[in-house]
Amino acid sequence: GSAKMAAASAAGGAADAQARFGHSVKGLLTEKVTSCGTDVIALTKQVLKGSRSAELLGQAARNMVMQEDAILHSEDSLRKMAIITTHLQYQ
Repeated sequence: GSAKMAAASAAGGAADAQARFGHSVKGLLTEKVTSCGTDVIALTKQVLKGSRSAELLGQAARNMVMQEDAILHSEDSLRKMAIITTHLQYQ
């Protein structure tokens, strides 16, 4: 009888250990999932920030092109005025 009882308590102890192990695995898994979720959120924020930066860079490039056009136009106007001034001086 005592051998049977020892075997039963050993089995009970093993079941307890298994339950504790299952519990800690669940806990670790939950931790991992949470940290993974946090990483995904951080990554998403970074990507959005990156796309915002790209958007701002594009805007800056467009503004530069517009300014360049204005500068070239002004240069052209100045050249024409210089020619007119030269003509007026000759008359």
